Amino acid sequence: MHNRHHFSNHTPAVKKLPSVVAVLGLSLLFSTCINPTGGGETINLSAVKAVSTGSHHTVVIGADGSLWAWGPNGAGQLGDGTRTPRLSPVRIGAFTNWIAVSAGAHYTVAIASDGSLLAWGENFYGQLGDGSDLSLNNRPVQRPVRVNTPYNDWGYVSSGREHTAAIRKDGSLWTWGRNNWGQLGDGTTEDRSRPVQIGENQNWRAVSAGYSHTIAISTDGSLWAWGWNGAGQLGNGTIVDSHIPVQIGCDTSWAIVSVGFLHTAAIKKDGSLWAWGRNDRGQLGDGTGGDRHDIQSSPVQIGQDTGWAMVSAGYSHTAAIKKDGSLWMWGFNDLGTLDNNPSDYFELFHKSPRQVGEDTNWIYVSRGDWHTVVIREDNSLWTWGFNGDGQLGNGKIGRQYSYFVPTQIAP
Repeated sequence: MHNRHHFSNHTPAVKKLPSVVAVLGLSLLFSTCINPTGGGETINLSAVKAVSTGSHHTVVIGADGSLWAWGPNGAGQLGDGTRTPRLSPVRIGAFTNWIAVSAGAHYTVAIASDGSLLAWGENFYGQLGDGSDLSLNNRPVQRPVRVNTPYNDWGYVSSGREHTAAIRKDGSLWTWGRNNWGQLGDGTTEDRSRPVQIGENQNWRAVSAGYSHTIAISTDGSLWAWGWNGAGQLGNGTIVDSHIPVQIGCDTSWAIVSVGFLHTAAIKKDGSLWAWGRNDRGQLGDGTGGDRHDIQSSPVQIGQDTGWAMVSAGYSHTAAIKKDGSLWMWGFNDLGTLDNNPSDYFELFHKSPRQVGEDTNWIYVSRGDWHTVVIREDNSLWTWGFNGDGQLGNGKIGRQYSYFVPTQIAP
C-alpha cells in the first residue's frame, strides 16, 4: 500500500552509479526451480542490493541474491513458513536467485531470475494471484507460491495495499487482487485472484500500486491513472473515480512514479519533482496543506529544483533523493518518521522538503507507514521511525525503541 516506494526501471543515476537493484514496484527476476523452504537463519546484513517496505514489514535482497525479511508476520508476509514476528533480518529459504521484491500492506510479491512471479502473505482479496476461490475466507500463505499465470517473463511488479500490478517483458500490463474502487483498471469492481490483462497495449514501462489507486507510465512517457480519486490522487483534475486508465494531462516526459496512501509523487525526465492528491499533512511538499480538506487534483511542481533522482511516497509523508546523493523528506513527522525529533505540534508537519542530515551518499529509499529504510552507496542498510512492530529490524520492539535518525542494521 504505502509502499510506495515505486519507480521506473530507468531511474536517473544518483551521485555515483548505484549497484543497487531498485525494488518497490520494480522488476524482479526469479529462477525456474523455486521451492523456497527453510529459513529461520539470522545474520547481520552488511550489504543489500534491494529493499521494499510494506505497511510494517520490510524485505531485502542481499548482495548474493538471498532474500531476508523482518517485522510483524501475522499474515505470513515474511515468507519464512511461520506467523512469528521477526525483530531482526531472517533469511527466506536458501535460494540466491532473487533479483527484486515488492512488499504490500500484509503480503509480498517477488520475481525470480527466470522471470517467474511468486507471492506470499495475506490473500483475502486474491492479491497473491494464486487463483484462490474468492468465495472462501482465504487463509494467509506463509511461504512463496507461484502466481497463477503461464508466463515466465515478468519484468516489473508493484504491491499495493490489497492489489498487485505487474508488467511482462512484452510490455503488457496485468493486475489482480482487490478491486472495490476499480484499482485494477479492468473496467469492473470485481476482485480478481489471478492476473488479468489491462487493455491490449504492450507499451507499459512502469507501474505503482497504492492504497486504492494505481498509476503507470507508458513507453512514450505519458502517465495514466485509475481507481479511487476522492482526494484527487489520480491527478486528472477531478475527484471522480475511474475504473479504466485515464491519462494525466498531455505531458510525455514522465520518468518515475510512486503511489502513497492518498497521494502520488512523480519525477519528469528533466529531474523536476511533482505531486498531487491529499495534502492534509503537507505530504505533497509544495509548502501548503495541513487541513484535512487540502487536496491537489492536478500535478503541482515541488520547488524549482531539477536535480531529483528518485522518490518514494508513504502513508502521509514523502521521501526523495537528489542526484547529488542527498536525502530529503516532508509531510507528517509523528513517531520520528522524518528524522527530526518533533518538539511541538507545528513540527509534526513539514510542508516542504527538508534534508536528512548532511550526507550525500544515499542511493535508494523506501517508505512504510511509519518507518523508512535507506541504502547507501556502500550498499549498507539504514532504518528509522516507529518500531512498535519491530519494523526497523534492530532486534528490538516497542515505541521506546523507535529512532529519529538513520541507524545502521548491524554491519
